[in-house]
Amino acid sequence: MARVKRIKVERVKEVKVKITLKEIMKQRELILLSIPFVIYALVFCYAPLAGWIMAFQKYKPKDGILGSKFIGLEKFKFLFVDNADFMKVIRNTLAMGVINLVLSFIFAIAFALILNEVIRKGPKKFVQTISYLPHFLSWIIVCGIIQDALSIDHGIVNEVLVNLHILKEPINWFTYPKLFWWIVGFANVWKETGWNSIIYLAAITSINPDLYEAASIDGAGRLRKMWNITLPAIKPTIFILLLINVGNVLNAGFEIQYLLTNGLVQSVSQTIDIYVLKYGISQSDYSLGTAAGIFKSLVSIILIFLANSAAKAAGEERLF
Repeated sequence: MARVKRIKVERVKEVKVKITLKEIMKQRELILLSIPFVIYALVFCYAPLAGWIMAFQKYKPKDGILGSKFIGLEKFKFLFVDNADFMKVIRNTLAMGVINLVLSFIFAIAFALILNEVIRKGPKKFVQTISYLPHFLSWIIVCGIIQDALSIDHGIVNEVLVNLHILKEPINWFTYPKLFWWIVGFANVWKETGWNSIIYLAAITSINPDLYEAASIDGAGRLRKMWNITLPAIKPTIFILLLINVGNVLNAGFEIQYLLTNGLVQSVSQTIDIYVLKYGISQSDYSLGTAAGIFKSLVSIILIFLANSAAKAAGEERLF
């Protein structure tokens, strides 16, 4: 045991010795290329974190951060104790975030598996191109398409369901609070499935074709190949993307909820981002908006660490 530990220490020392000025000079081109991105991250990602101090102040633009009065955790107390609406906002954000996460993963993986089975390159490239296009549309256009599709007057969804006798008459989908989260979820699926499948398709192309040939010789069909070869081969990619996206659960969105909301569904459409806009900008309470943003960021960090720890305990791929 002592010998094994000694060997491990010697290997660590060897690795440390290799990181010399000579090795750094060999990588100077890559280091120089990375400098603009590092500067960008420092300026636009880390420097704004200094504004978090506003959450602990009674911030006034005329006084600035240095001149505003410190009030401690008063704004956080207002969010979680004195403001019942914020708990509903957390519920809405978390529910839509989870729905988006689950649906986006299921549909993206399924789409990549099906598209991989298309043999002819022409139809395959055509479907790929068509599926990617919605990603580049703005949410304003997408929301307009959704409103037309779900319209009570000649909307395609109502027309199809009535003709199939699933509905007796057209309904106004945007007046049912219990349906709003699912409308948002499937709108995200339609917009992002093609784009999200790119990474899975890239992972599938790295699978050794000999595995499929061997499975064919053994009499395996396409579904059996998907289940026993393709999915296990891309499992590390699935876990890494899942861990990354778990941290974005509270980033349920802003545009689609803001554009599709109305008085009848407002209780289920408010997200943390809309709450920050409402109080932080519309009512000029920058301190309250900052406090809500800090809560969102901290929850995201905690979720990433918990998901990473769970993946580590299960022996799966993890971020760190």
